Amino acid sequence: MNRSTNRGLRRAFAVWTLASLAVLCAGAGLALPVRAQSAVAGVPLERRVKAAFLYKFLGYTEFPASAFADPAAPLTIGVIGADDLAVELARVVAGRTVNNRPIEVRELRESDAAARVHLLFIGGNDPQRVARIVHQATGAKLVVTECDNGLQAGSVINFRIIDERVRFDVSLDAAERNGIKLSSRLLTVANRVQKGAQ
Repeated sequence: MNRSTNRGLRRAFAVWTLASLAVLCAGAGLALPVRAQSAVAGVPLERRVKAAFLYKFLGYTEFPASAFADPAAPLTIGVIGADDLAVELARVVAGRTVNNRPIEVRELRESDAAARVHLLFIGGNDPQRVARIVHQATGAKLVVTECDNGLQAGSVINFRIIDERVRFDVSLDAAERNGIKLSSRLLTVANRVQKGAQ
């Protein structure tokens, strides 16, 4: 395959993936941020799509009142093992609010896994590493992963690539254990919703 054909396929994949995300989001009343649709130098398309999803997940998650220090406290997203996604996510959420709360993005190390955050994204494909971090993530409510068997490791949402599109699976049991409620509008666009032993 020559270089120009390769570039053409990558460009077609990029357009298709963003269009797919827009359709998925529209189906649940979710709108892809316009800024996430523009090209961002150095940030892979998959990371931009996942960053847009993470931002949207916040609006479709009901956190307990005890998850906030006060009514003005921000929604905090922690990111482990995905610095490029953290940078893109910070760009996407800049100046935005969810339920009248500002959004704060924090790049964390594995040793910070127990930090109090509302959403924790754990990057990487190593299931054992991800399971270890999920187990330590006692301060997170909505844990999102991107590895094989992410839900079995204890995450609430796990990204998957299906037919070259970013999709996600949901564990209602993990959400319940973490004291959060996910909107039915989010569940309708999930690839798979898991409840009970699988």
